Formats: sequence, structure tokens, C-alpha cells
Amino acid sequence: MILIGNGMVITQDVKNPFITNGAVVLKDNVILEVGNYEDLKDKYKEYEFIDAKGKVIMPGLINTHHHIYSAFARGMDNKEEPGQNFNEILERLWWKLDKRLTLEDTKYSAYTTYIDCIKNGVTTVFDHHASPMHITNSLFTIGEVAKEIGIRTSLCYEVSDRDGIEITDKGILENVNFIKHANEDDSDMIKGLFGLHASFTLSDETLEKCSKAIKDLNSGFHVHVAEGITDVHDSLKNHGKTIVERLFDYGMLGEKTLAVHCVHINNREMDLLKATNTNVVNNPESNMGNAVGCAPVLEILNKGINIGMGTDGYTSDMFESMKVFPIIQRHNRCNPSVAFNETFKLLFENNRNIANRYFKKELGILKEGAYADVIIVDYNPLTPMNSNNLFGHMLFGFTGRSVTTTIINGKVVMKDRELINIDEEKIFKASREVAQKLWEKM
Repeated sequence: MILIGNGMVITQDVKNPFITNGAVVLKDNVILEVGNYEDLKDKYKEYEFIDAKGKVIMPGLINTHHHIYSAFARGMDNKEEPGQNFNEILERLWWKLDKRLTLEDTKYSAYTTYIDCIKNGVTTVFDHHASPMHITNSLFTIGEVAKEIGIRTSLCYEVSDRDGIEITDKGILENVNFIKHANEDDSDMIKGLFGLHASFTLSDETLEKCSKAIKDLNSGFHVHVAEGITDVHDSLKNHGKTIVERLFDYGMLGEKTLAVHCVHINNREMDLLKATNTNVVNNPESNMGNAVGCAPVLEILNKGINIGMGTDGYTSDMFESMKVFPIIQRHNRCNPSVAFNETFKLLFENNRNIANRYFKKELGILKEGAYADVIIVDYNPLTPMNSNNLFGHMLFGFTGRSVTTTIINGKVVMKDRELINIDEEKIFKASREVAQKLWEKM
């Protein structure tokens, strides 16, 4: 039982958005009460007290699309000419890297990425994994690390035809086995989705297999959709339909499916996503870095589609992506007046809506009955801060590295920038050694 108080509270609850000097009371793994600090400190004087010391108390962040497997690319000499387009980036970097990942590589990629997430205030991570030469037990390996670290996560394996039928079938089986495992886990800390790479690496036969394999699993798909324009061209040329239409025809859209990117989709596809209540995830930094284009997020929002925000492995700092999102949207439209409120709708409201479709209690909000995922951000406003100008303060003042304390499921996993019961230095030392071995194989 914990009382976090003496700080500015941002609840993300429209009924009670901001408390100048507030507190949050945690009992077991849920929020018991949110209110004025002076009132709650007397009411819960027997609780363990975490003093925010005037900092910001707010809900833990949610990342709805990450790539743990990409961790060891940081600083790596790929020994290849840089890709000149998205397909070349895939072929020369990511498909080269993922083929060399062992289970040990996957384990340390998970350790370091999850630690990075926690230190940036991210408490829930939806990951999309690939390690085609070591598929079996890869999701279970990541899941064990998540359990040890204490982070809430959703995992899937990306099925693809690019490495042959045997590997395709192993990917399907890993998804099925892990989804069943996650469905039997009553902690509500781990979930399984059915991963698919992208339309242009998936045959009709494989989509049929996947569609049949997911039946009765109470899950959805996690798939890259129209990230690059060549994905669209492939679908039209080889299947006579757009990517979203193709997924729809195989029954792969729905409220538990994540359609990631959707950079190159049209109005008809948006209507299908809306009609099937499918989630979309935008990844602004990755889209800019890969030069694939700017997703029509504002149009997607206007259609009433639930579109959230992820990082696609580009970073683990959601505040960083929060800052980039309005920039790419404004630059694309040559209009500096758009994408302000929409930034926070994606990151806070819609990411919460996505997570709530998988987890039993609410996430990403400070209110009674929600899961106790809370962070403290070291931010001292230089101008008055209130419920009317929170977005401006967050956009221009918050960073992931300003997070000092992270609490997940009612447990303090980081306090004063130090992880609890996790030897970060030992893990990162081992990670560097494992990464060096991987680089030598590149």
C-alpha cells in the first residue's frame, strides 16, 4: 500500500484532469483514490509514502508498437551501403540482423529495451518480434524477462514467407503456443497477439493458415500495413486489391488487431478499418527515419478510427515521439496550426483505448479501480501550469529522461532513476558482450 503525494497530478481523466497539490493512493495493484494531498496524507498515514517533492505524478505511458529485436543495431557497423529506399533498408539491415539473433541475443535485447522503457516512464509495451533462425521459445524468452523486470507487455512473432515454409510454420506455431500461454496467465501482465510481417511477404496460403490458426484463441493480429508504397504496389499487382481489403477478406481486422503504420491507405481502407473497429498505430519517428511518408493521421482520426502512437523500435521514449508527431504532420501539410490536440489524443487517450481492449482493468489513467501504473516526472514549470495548458507543458517540457520513479502494477520498479532489485550495470555489461559477438557475425 503506497501513497504518492506532494506533487502536481496529471490524471488523464477528463473528469478530474489536474490537481495542483495532489496524491495517488495505491492498494495492491490498483488505484484506490486520487485527490488532494493534504486530505489523503491524513487518511492514509499508515501507507508507505513516496514524496514527489513538487514533481509531476501521472499515469505510466503505453507504447503500442515496439521492436525489441532491433536493440543491438545501435552503434553497429552493418558493413553495407546504406539503403536508398525502404526495401533496401529491410534487406540490408533488419532482415540481415534478425537472421543472426539467437535466444541469448533476444534475451538481452529484451532486458535492455525493457529497462530503457522503464527509465523513460513506459509501463506497457506492445512488441513485435523476429528471429527467424531461432523462433521456438523466443516469445517465451522475452516473456520471462518481462516478468523478471516487472513490466506489462504484449508479445507476438512476425510470420513471414521470406525465409521459406518451414520457418513460416514455426512462426505460426510460436504465436499459437504463446497466445495460449498468455491466456492461461492470470496476472494480466502479459498478453499474446498473432504477429504478421507485412502483406508483401505473405502469400495467400500463409494468410489462410494464420486465419485458421487464430480461431478460438481470443486474440488479434499485429501487422505492418502499407508502411512503404511498394507494399501497396505488391498487393495491387499480385492480389488485385489493397492491403486493408486483403486483410479484411481473410477476417484479420477487428477490435483486437493492430494495423501498424497505414502510411499509404485510401478512404475505402479507412472505412474498412472503421467498420471493423480495428486499431491503427502511428510511428512518427520511424516513418521519418525510413522516409516512407507521412501517415494520414488527421484523416484517420476524422473517420473515428482509434489510432494510437508507437515507436517502431526507433526509441523507447514516448515523450520523444510525442514531440515529433506534430512536427511531421505540420511539415507535411505546410500548416503550423494542426496536430496539437491530436498529439495527446493518440498518446494518452487512444493508446489507453487500445490497451483496454486486451487488459482487464484500465491503463494510462489515474482513477479509482485502474491498474497502479504510475510515474513521477521531474518537471518544474517556469510558467503557471493548470488543467487548461497541460498539453503545452508536456509537449515542450517533458522528456523520458526526466522520469525519476516508475511504478508498475503497484510495485516500485524504479526510484530516483535506480531500478529496484535489478543489476542494471551487470545486465548492460553482458549485453555489450553478447552484442559484440552478434556484430562479428554480421
